[in-house]
Amino acid sequence: MRITFELEPVDLARFHEALVRAERRVACAEACEIVDAARHALEAVPPCTPGFVRRRLDDVERLIAMLEDEAWALPQEERAQVLRVLAYFGDPEDMIPDHVEVIGLLDDAIMLELLMKRLRHVCEAYADFLRCRAQLGPAPAERATRQTWVRALARRRAALHARMRRRLARETVPAAG
Repeated sequence: MRITFELEPVDLARFHEALVRAERRVACAEACEIVDAARHALEAVPPCTPGFVRRRLDDVERLIAMLEDEAWALPQEERAQVLRVLAYFGDPEDMIPDHVEVIGLLDDAIMLELLMKRLRHVCEAYADFLRCRAQLGPAPAERATRQTWVRALARRRAALHARMRRRLARETVPAAG
């Protein structure tokens, strides 16, 4: 069964307000605390959670992996955007408190859907980085070969970061009119 609904500007404003509240609650938190709260929220998800919510939770796991991947070295601006998403998800007292049976994660799923659209270029670049790293294989043990491997990975990362930024900039440029 497919259910669709339309969010009106007032609805989007409510989600934005909830996001701002979540950000305020974690304003003094370290990134690792935000990630830990998101992990804790993931662990608390009941096994009977609907599939459409579970798919959004997979996104949360990918965001955490992206933040923790030292080789990816997500730039600070995009890192802050990812932490915003995790701050909302990790907040048990968001629009609909997570402990409310059946619908407690509904607002999280909607918010994740909205925010993941903004992060799609970041996520696409990271997925391409993972594919590139897999194609390169494990880092060689021999020093000279390892340096070549590291440089190749760094060049690919830099190119993907640049592509990600170009695509993000294209979307934020106002249409001429």
